[in-house]
Amino acid sequence: MPTDLSPTARALRTMEILRTRPGATADELAASLGVTERAARRYIGILREAGIPVESTRGPYGGYRLGRGTRLPPVVFTEPEALGLVMAALDDADELVASALSKVIRALPENVGRQAATLRDHASAAPDPYSARPDPATTSALVAASAVRQSVRVAYRSESGKESEGEVDPWAVVVRHGRWYLLCRSHRADAIRTYRVDRIGAVHQTTRAFDPPDDLDPVAALEENLGTGWEYPTRVVFDAPLSEVARWIRPPMGRLEASGDGCVLVGSTSTPAMYAQEWLARIPLGFRVEGGPELRAAVSAVAARFTAAVES
Repeated sequence: MPTDLSPTARALRTMEILRTRPGATADELAASLGVTERAARRYIGILREAGIPVESTRGPYGGYRLGRGTRLPPVVFTEPEALGLVMAALDDADELVASALSKVIRALPENVGRQAATLRDHASAAPDPYSARPDPATTSALVAASAVRQSVRVAYRSESGKESEGEVDPWAVVVRHGRWYLLCRSHRADAIRTYRVDRIGAVHQTTRAFDPPDDLDPVAALEENLGTGWEYPTRVVFDAPLSEVARWIRPPMGRLEASGDGCVLVGSTSTPAMYAQEWLARIPLGFRVEGGPELRAAVSAVAARFTAAVES
């Protein structure tokens, strides 16, 4: 099945099919789109929700057809919308975004387009070094599967380079601080997992349907689970109160809990060296690493390197 179409793109493709083949049935639409009949009906629903009249008739000669005189409405930007779009795109160094932005600016009314072009040409942005741009086709495939609630098989490469493959229920795609994450339930682990979308190499849709939790808050669930499920356990104890330590702790580091007069950070990581060098080393508070052995070894290596740097 194609992996480069989003739900909106497939809905527009559905509209195009109905223009050229009035009376197409749900199974004919599904075959043309490469999806299930259930998904094809969902795209019909998306068109109707957008105000596109789609008529349906029952019987052996029934099917779907567009209402008379149906046309796509023109896209019109206000001046604040156009400038806001340019400002958002300036924060993205991706060539595809730059190319798309140029096309949008050329299509704007002259006065609005002139201001948007001036803003683009004379404003500069330093890209976020920690952001990661995932493959658009992979991202679209995950969003499409999430929209129709179908499980997928994904190939994944962890930060340490370990490769794996498994079936997951894609609950949501979440953008956090310039990085795209897949929040999902892993069938193999029978647990919630958070995967970086830029590290997902392939997506294959299955015929298995799923239902996400009724009370799912994707952003909150992502924050809660970023630091769980990796190969090496971590446990770091602080003597300072939780309120003082919390401002230095990022969600991927684990869960911070009060403990006596101090607090303890419990989580997991796939890269103990990165955890020690980039995360723990920047915390200006006293702590001791109780586990696991991989993180203790990584912290010892950092400490030895720093000690050697000041020895005569």
